[in-house]
Amino acid sequence: MAAYEYSRWDGSQEFTPQSADKLFDQLSDYLMQYGDEVLDSLKEWEEEHPDVLDQLLKQGLVEKDGEGKYIVTPRGMRRVENKALEALFDIRRKDVLGRHDTDHRGPGQTVHEESRPYQYGDPVSNLNLQETLKNALVRQGGGTPVRITADDLVVHETEYQTACSTVVLIDMSGSMTRYGKYGSAKRVAMALQALVRSKYPSDFLQVIGFYTYASPLTERELLNSAPKPVSIYDPRVRLRINLDSPPDFVPQHFTNIHAGLQFARRVLRRHPAQNRQILCITDGEPTAHIEGRDVMLIYPPCEQTANITLAEAKRCANEGIHISSFALIEDYFYLDLVNFVERMAQVTGGMAAYCNANDLGNLVLDSFTNGRRIRRAM
Repeated sequence: MAAYEYSRWDGSQEFTPQSADKLFDQLSDYLMQYGDEVLDSLKEWEEEHPDVLDQLLKQGLVEKDGEGKYIVTPRGMRRVENKALEALFDIRRKDVLGRHDTDHRGPGQTVHEESRPYQYGDPVSNLNLQETLKNALVRQGGGTPVRITADDLVVHETEYQTACSTVVLIDMSGSMTRYGKYGSAKRVAMALQALVRSKYPSDFLQVIGFYTYASPLTERELLNSAPKPVSIYDPRVRLRINLDSPPDFVPQHFTNIHAGLQFARRVLRRHPAQNRQILCITDGEPTAHIEGRDVMLIYPPCEQTANITLAEAKRCANEGIHISSFALIEDYFYLDLVNFVERMAQVTGGMAAYCNANDLGNLVLDSFTNGRRIRRAM
């Protein structure tokens, strides 16, 4: 066992207070798991830990809104996203990070050391001056002036970079509170936001949360979000909720993958791109679906909900949208979930993966990367 020696601090020892960045990183870890309830608790710190809040405020990581509520600033948002990206992916692994490539050569953003002879239409900006001059000198046998001809021209090889529109569907049902699953899903989504902003600015990325309903999440809403708390515990549920005139109480914690796919398909229609994809992260079978202007809540999961959800997934595939599903299987009752995502992969020609929350990041990154490599025939 390690031995520790304690003594009274006499003021002469060096003391370094915790930095605002580290304090904020700890705060953001709680935000990942519990949402904006953590920010509400900062009001209690005003009297108990005013020095801590003062550091965060001075560094511009949090601020108060017009109602006096603490919120994360844009600078703080960027730090959370970038830290999520750093934690998720090893920056030194160039085979993982870096731009998404295709097998098609042509004008693009990535310049390689390899060169090839100039062809009509190649951008002059890609000209390899060193190799071009070398060719001219060899051809004329040295000497000055160096006279360059068209045959001497050499350009850097490039890779065609595809544009992609991506929707990330995140399960916000009640079971996502367990085992840190929702925090991991949020961290992956925020890392993708940082990755797209820094590496693929021409891409489109939208996060949509699905529960009893489905709704888009801004970057701030994603950071502040949390799974919907379980509000009914009946062993058997059969509810029909009218979307136009819902009752005062609607349980929010069901798993409506159908609504998420519908929403994603509408979003991707408005954002055409060379490649379009949906990344769906869930920990349960669908327990809700849409029928006309009604949402059906059914538990235990039934074949009717599964078939309606699969039909919507097929519509997405028919519109050229690639679907990748990630089943979080920490819970002991995951066999039916695995069966469902396998069925969805079969009807769409997409991909299904089963993993725990800790392995989610690398799988989602690989799928995101592979989805951008597909250049569809027009």
